[in-house]
Amino acid sequence: MAILQLREALRAALREEMQRDPRVFLMGEEVGEYNGAYKVSEGLLAEFGPQRVIDTPISELGFAAIGVGAAMVGLRPVIEFMTFNFALLAIDQIVNHAAKMLHMSGGQFSIPIVFRGPSGSAGQLAQQHSQSFENWYANVPGLKVVSPSTPRDAKGLLKSAIRDEDPVIVMESELMYGMKGEVPEDSDFLIPIGVADIKRPGTDVTIVAFGKMVHVALEAAQALEQDGLSAEVIDLRSLRPIDYATIIQSVQRTNRLVVVEESWPLAGLAAEVAFAVQRWAFDYLDAPIVRITGADTPMAYAPTLVEAFLPNPKKVVEAAKYVSYRL
Repeated sequence: MAILQLREALRAALREEMQRDPRVFLMGEEVGEYNGAYKVSEGLLAEFGPQRVIDTPISELGFAAIGVGAAMVGLRPVIEFMTFNFALLAIDQIVNHAAKMLHMSGGQFSIPIVFRGPSGSAGQLAQQHSQSFENWYANVPGLKVVSPSTPRDAKGLLKSAIRDEDPVIVMESELMYGMKGEVPEDSDFLIPIGVADIKRPGTDVTIVAFGKMVHVALEAAQALEQDGLSAEVIDLRSLRPIDYATIIQSVQRTNRLVVVEESWPLAGLAAEVAFAVQRWAFDYLDAPIVRITGADTPMAYAPTLVEAFLPNPKKVVEAAKYVSYRL
């Protein structure tokens, strides 16, 4: 085991997969000479050269399209967006080409491509740079979507994404790049896409989250323990496909569910999880399901409004006590 920052774990995954498979290459804005906007790709240009670590112009649509074409002819591109807010400019290539090409070609062209970069709020970056679009991509057949919450998960999920034959969206948190944790040094360490992780076992209430909201849920679980409530925290990790079985089995034990999501409430992943549980575990529920999401409004710049917009441990604690009839 090594203690790595999340950015270092992602870099280790990239380096190992580029060493293992010469078809893998990295492309995006400032990934080479600048060593990456968040230093994820630091040192890779010097190691692999400019044909495999490619700096691009500020044109998300253009380099995403080049990546899709490269994947069609047998390469395995990793396309880095400086933020998924900018990936809106490339959404036609992601949704209408990468996701659909296998189907449109009658199985002739698989698209083994990874689109990765930071997602969600990163502090006072206001409306156009603080959005969480995980549910947008998870809604699209043909895409797989993952969101790591720890350095270990970041390495294992990114390596699995690079080896996958389908397009995979890897959505990280800008605020977590400096987070440290234990990471296996095994170059064949993989975390399967589609498998959730119980980050904290519990018996009284299930809390489901993903990405940096997992840490909000864990902090809330620790506070709940002081009040005699045992919360089980499930990290989805994979947002398409979703590991419904792990969630339902947990609710069958705890009989209560709180779902935490950073994005807006309407048609979100929290709503999907809530629907699945009421469909497959309704008879086990002892209380209504509660969702804690971002506010149904664009993100503001003022720090007080940022705090009001985002889920936080206090809101999760109150929701858990509500479903446990402890308010």
